[in-house]
Amino acid sequence: MELCEERKDNHQVEKGENMGDPRRLKKKFRKPKHPFQKERILEELEFLGKYGLRNKREYWKARTILADWRNLARQSRRLTREKAIEVQQDLIRKLNKLGIIGAEAEFEDVLLLTVEDVLKRRLQTLVFEKGLASTPHQARQYIVHGHIQILGKKINAPSYLVKLKEEDFIDFTPNSPLSKPKETTTKSEA
Repeated sequence: MELCEERKDNHQVEKGENMGDPRRLKKKFRKPKHPFQKERILEELEFLGKYGLRNKREYWKARTILADWRNLARQSRRLTREKAIEVQQDLIRKLNKLGIIGAEAEFEDVLLLTVEDVLKRRLQTLVFEKGLASTPHQARQYIVHGHIQILGKKINAPSYLVKLKEEDFIDFTPNSPLSKPKETTTKSEA
């Protein structure tokens, strides 16, 4: 009987059920508290279509990222003067690198950010705005299929937040069939 229990314990350890299984990651989003609000649902659907999001979870992730930044900004007001300035400057520097706020932005501007500001910095949106794809959905497909690179590195995550200095280096990968200009042949040549 003891041998059977020992084998079960070993089996659980091998599967990783008791030891912080890497497959059980923390959620990166928070759901709305009230699931059925018509105005909120319509707003979410508008963003899903405008930015080519796959599902509402992607919208909730962007909303959660923004909420975390704003929460950090609010909490920094409770700290001592020196520590608050340090935390605020770090947050402003981070958002400036991401291109969410401008270089001359003040700390109060962090509290005025919207979800749309975060969604505009996604790789999927920038590929579409740069003209590499004709729709946001096509931009998503190009990214997932491995046709897009930044600074020579292939990125296959449409939700990647592009830094301001990387924005000019978004392009097709060299081995992608989309990177070569299409050759048109006229009827007389064929």
